[in-house]
Amino acid sequence: MLVNQHRGMLYKVCNLYCSSEYDKQDLFQEIVIQLWKAYPRFRGDSKFGTWLYRIALNTAISDLRKQKKHIQSVEPDQLPTEIQDIQYNKDKEEKLQQLYRAIHQLPEIERGIVMLYLEDKSYDEMEEILGINQNNLRVKMNRIKEKLRKLTKVVEHGFG
Repeated sequence: MLVNQHRGMLYKVCNLYCSSEYDKQDLFQEIVIQLWKAYPRFRGDSKFGTWLYRIALNTAISDLRKQKKHIQSVEPDQLPTEIQDIQYNKDKEEKLQQLYRAIHQLPEIERGIVMLYLEDKSYDEMEEILGINQNNLRVKMNRIKEKLRKLTKVVEHGFG
């Protein structure tokens, strides 16, 4: 029941750390297994969602590190060629895709910080989830924002 309540957040973690649908499903299962194993140790010192975030991010980062030791294949994005939706904004969608590509280029911990930031988590919650003090988080977030600006500028203008 608790996993189902936080399913959306778990999928966001999987989307942030995996590119293929198969890898996302695999990571999701691994996160659920780790949550199941760790649940008896949940003391309730923090909110369940905070604890769940920490387990999910740690699992995703560990999984990513394991994958780096193996040869990876990358599946091409299979985006539809035509969108019928009148509300669709191609420019906005492309900028969003650029941002996600830039986020995927960040180191694992920085991706986790960005995900929590995009989830509107407070620095208090981020500190509890990641175990990084707030001053360091603020400094890291400013550096990450600058990296993302540069990475999206490189993509947009073709510099590099």
